[in-house]
Amino acid sequence: MAAVSGLRTLISVRHSVICQSFRLAPLQLTLTRLSWRQYSDSNGQQLQSNTENKSLLENLNLLGVDVKMARQRQPGVLRKTFTNELGLAKFLQGKGASRNVIASIVSRYPRAITRSADHLEQRWQLWRNVFNTDAEIVNILDRSPESFFRSSDNENLKKNIDFLISLGLNSKDLHRLLTTAPRTFSNSLELNKQMVELLEDICLELGGKNPEQFAKSVISKNLYILIRSTKRVKTNIDNLKTSLKLSDAELLALLQGHGADILDLSNEYLKKNVNNLEQKMSSLGCKKNDIKKLIINYPMILYIGPSTLNPKLDCLLKGGITIKQILEKPKVLDYSTQNITERLKELQRVGYDFEKNGIHILDTSKKRFVAKIEKLSSLPED
Repeated sequence: MAAVSGLRTLISVRHSVICQSFRLAPLQLTLTRLSWRQYSDSNGQQLQSNTENKSLLENLNLLGVDVKMARQRQPGVLRKTFTNELGLAKFLQGKGASRNVIASIVSRYPRAITRSADHLEQRWQLWRNVFNTDAEIVNILDRSPESFFRSSDNENLKKNIDFLISLGLNSKDLHRLLTTAPRTFSNSLELNKQMVELLEDICLELGGKNPEQFAKSVISKNLYILIRSTKRVKTNIDNLKTSLKLSDAELLALLQGHGADILDLSNEYLKKNVNNLEQKMSSLGCKKNDIKKLIINYPMILYIGPSTLNPKLDCLLKGGITIKQILEKPKVLDYSTQNITERLKELQRVGYDFEKNGIHILDTSKKRFVAKIEKLSSLPED
């Protein structure tokens, strides 16, 4: 009994320290429950029934977690016997995360509380090999908790970082990959190698002389490429070559440039957009070569679906823009139909002559556009 009493006293002291460090209201937990939560296993055994762990729910409420959201996101976590929510909170607070940020992270990605202290420290150090400060990592976790907590395999993360560095990707590239496409690092190393090998093979098939540089270039321009299937990427490349009648040199140049982005698209979506673009532009008097040139100069047009592209083209033509002008400056299609409509109205009001002055004004920032309109409005009428 004396031993039990001593253990309870030790736990009670630890309980008090934790409450003070997090500035929480006193934890309304039994000493036994708190000890289970404190010394949890990262894998977290599941309770036998579908009953949620009451002491865990109490701890989450004390940490400010939105339990309703957590239940919707990953309900199984709330039924685990052992978790590490207090250890996680203490760890993140030590890295500079506020109480609100910690609560938000757990609310949106509850599985974070199943990670052990050792795992968290190892993973943090791996991320610090890419990022300069703890604050940068905290900001990313606040935006996307999944990027840090989704995978529990630290060894695989290390292998992927080492592999990507070996391709010539620098810390800036890795930074962008971790923040934009974190699933790249939870892929198996073999899966990432398969995509790189595919890209290198494509380069050689198209007559390229530097397959390693080609792969690096595509990955740098298309941050999602490593989380796509090799089948999707290969099919898209084959479809582009066939439908647009591109030469090997043209296709190679396209993929090394901005065309790398369109490899993301699903095969059916890309095919549908190519077919629609050909039909729409042909109906406006464009020849095959015009369409091919348009895609080479502005491959992002293939991201725009028929329901968006067609009304946008019609709006420009109705506003006095010629199809030739659109072909020469396709970036006007970056703007929404509403934006284009409003700008055309303003330009019509001040008597702007597109035939004489071109359409460059449509492809300017809002600030510059407004300044130009004010200047044109102040000019005396002829």
